[in-house]
Amino acid sequence: MKLRFAPSPTGLLHVGNARIAIANWCLARHRGGRFLLRLDDTDTARSRTEFAQAIEEDLRWLGLDWDELIRQSDRLELYAAAAARLKASGHLYPCLETEEELAFKREQRIRQGKPPLYDRAALRMTPDQLSRAEANGKSPHWRFKLSAGHVEWQDGVLGRRSVKLPSLSDPVLIRADGSFLYTFTSVVDDLETGITDVVRGEDHVTNTGIQVDIFKALGGNPDQLRFAHLPLLTDADGGPLSKRTGSVGLRQLRRDGVEPAALVGYLAALGTSADPVPAMPADLVAGFDLGRVSKSSARFDTKQLLGLNRRWLHTLPFEAVRDRLPDQADETFWLTVRGNLDLLREARDWWEVVAGDILPQADAADAELLRQAAETLPPEPWDEATWPAWTAALAAASGRKGRALFLPLRLALTGESHGPDLKTFLPLIGRDRALRRLRQAAAG
Repeated sequence: MKLRFAPSPTGLLHVGNARIAIANWCLARHRGGRFLLRLDDTDTARSRTEFAQAIEEDLRWLGLDWDELIRQSDRLELYAAAAARLKASGHLYPCLETEEELAFKREQRIRQGKPPLYDRAALRMTPDQLSRAEANGKSPHWRFKLSAGHVEWQDGVLGRRSVKLPSLSDPVLIRADGSFLYTFTSVVDDLETGITDVVRGEDHVTNTGIQVDIFKALGGNPDQLRFAHLPLLTDADGGPLSKRTGSVGLRQLRRDGVEPAALVGYLAALGTSADPVPAMPADLVAGFDLGRVSKSSARFDTKQLLGLNRRWLHTLPFEAVRDRLPDQADETFWLTVRGNLDLLREARDWWEVVAGDILPQADAADAELLRQAAETLPPEPWDEATWPAWTAALAAASGRKGRALFLPLRLALTGESHGPDLKTFLPLIGRDRALRRLRQAAAG
């Protein structure tokens, strides 16, 4: 078994790309197969080196590796040879219509109540007509002559699928400038690299029908290929999930502080009946099964993803995050704050509360309580018994209890209305800093 993930380095990866990459990788590893990363970079006008580098970095961040890496820009001679074979066999034919002429033809067919298909007029062009046109400076683009009939396959997710080829226009495989299109290069690469399984989005179903026909024309046996098309993701409201939306780009999610295990676990469970659990790809291999994926679209809900992110952070040991915490933060600090984090970057805010200067919050009505708190603040050393003993004494002296007692103290000591358990957090703040904040808050 051999699978591939084939992004175009014309932009950054988004969650839809990541879902496809994870599915291909997990299936390959589950079956003991190989995983190929192919960069589809024949679009020289839009492909950029920095995007190619970012794709590799983002895949590694997700916990994915690959057995081979190829770039289509290195394989142009291979495509040219395959094109020559298709031309010789009559499967590729030259066309000279301009974009304006093609648009006019489409409009005419629509007015006539016909589907806007290419009429194959170029097939009636004689060699002499083509020669004269080329002598006058015209360069043809090349179309693939689709077979009659239809292409059928048993899809690994969608079930039995069929594409009627006569209902489609003959696809352009080579532009007038000589550059090759994805529809063609992808088939040549799948054939040449020995791909056995193609897992991609549902928006490629029609492409699959066309590409199987090209695969046959190049001498391949389509029975050796298996296909699985994952339904496309939607947003939380069921609307289309835009590929260009920054909020679902991997780079933005990383900047926002989403952990890879949360994203991987969430994407792997989308569209299945399984409850998502934080996990890296290697953790998912043993139980991976595309057959569990629903035929219906799955909703990508950022709130659910963040909930999973919280669950993951709340269980992480200190060693797993040590290099991403402030330099002097220790295990006690991490174990104290991790249960209050949605994103790891928030740990730095709590470190500022522990070791930095903050603006205490206070209500004028609580000034007397805070003065009493400063006066009764016990001497160090402090431990987990300090907070309950101190607040018990303060409750007796002030007559306050519950929220009326604890909230003013928390606001003065941390500047926040919610946060870590002060039984363990107060000793981290220390007496000098706590006293200074209580006096500042009492003074207003």
